[in-house]
Amino acid sequence: MQVILKKDVQNLGEAGDIVNVKDGYARNFLLPQSVAEIATEGALKNRENNLARIKAKQEKLHQEALATAEKIEKFAKLELSAKAGESGKLFGTITTKKLTEELLAQAGIEVDRKNVSLNAPINKIGEYTMLIKLTSKVKCELAVVVTASEILKESVEEVETTEEA
Repeated sequence: MQVILKKDVQNLGEAGDIVNVKDGYARNFLLPQSVAEIATEGALKNRENNLARIKAKQEKLHQEALATAEKIEKFAKLELSAKAGESGKLFGTITTKKLTEELLAQAGIEVDRKNVSLNAPINKIGEYTMLIKLTSKVKCELAVVVTASEILKESVEEVETTEEA
């Protein structure tokens, strides 16, 4: 089935592209999510009329993404602190939601958590790299440094005594 993309779809195409997809993918995902429309004669004529507007909008988004990427590059690294045990293991994992909240608080840069990916889960004290995909063409990396706000004693005996009491 041929569809016209209304928005950028990862691994498929950009807004305004005409692509061939399987019927089920179009019916069950692209059309209900308003990401694409069926490529009928009327839709194709409408696409031609709106193509300049779509490209201008994409260029504007691209320029905004480049500006945001430049801010992130200047920021250099994001520093976080969390409770940890004696071995350096954190109590809980630092999520992409927490990372985006800290980035907004520390640098004033707003990023959607869905656009953030990590090469490894952040569950120990140390330095990590976070990849931020602002658009399909603009990506940047940011160093994340995790330190211990307080080191708590990891003891099995303490847990057993509190359960008995």
